[in-house]
Parts: sequence; structure tokens; C-alpha cells
Amino acid sequence: MSDTAAAPLIRLTEKAATAIRTRVGDEVATKGLRLFVSAGGCSGFQYEMKLAPKEPGDVASEQFGVQLFVDEKSLVFLTGSEIDFEDGLTAAGFRIRNPNAKATCGCGTSFEA
Repeated sequence: MSDTAAAPLIRLTEKAATAIRTRVGDEVATKGLRLFVSAGGCSGFQYEMKLAPKEPGDVASEQFGVQLFVDEKSLVFLTGSEIDFEDGLTAAGFRIRNPNAKATCGCGTSFEA
């Protein structure tokens, strides 16, 4: 799979893009949010993310002026998801709404596929 200008496979909200842009600062041209899935967590798979440059094999999309990178293996679990950013009194951080998850743990960081 290669970079594409078509509709993104995973959608960033504008709030999430603003949070990424704030965190990567001057490196916005070379860094973005890298999202991937790994085995683990209380539901079998867990979401992981970091602010980093694109890695070999990543599928990239630009949304609201920031980059989102996802490895091809994780796309199987994440296609159709939305990444938002919440900044409330009780919690702050990126939230993933994944229509492919059969179940999600209470903290929202792991899921069952």
C-alpha cells in the first residue's frame, strides 16, 4: 500500500490535528502521529502511538496540515477509525473510535478484534 490522496482510511478530527501540531511544533513537516496496534492489553490488542517520523512500510495521510502514519498490519484493525483529542477535567489525550473493535476495555487503550 502506498501514500494516497484519496479519503483517509483513518480520520483525524480537527482537535486531534491541532494537538499533534502543538506537540510536534517546528517538526510538523517531518513528524506526525504514528499509530499502531500490538498484542497485549486487557482485551487482546492495544493501541500505541507516538510522535515520530514515518517508518518504512507506513501508510501516510495528511489531514488538517499534519501527518498520520499507520503501518500496513495495523490498518487491518484500524480502517474506518476516528482519532479525536479530548481535554477535559477528568481526562486528556487522544481517543480512538474503532468500528472494528468487538469489545473495548474501560480505559479505551485496548480492544478485542
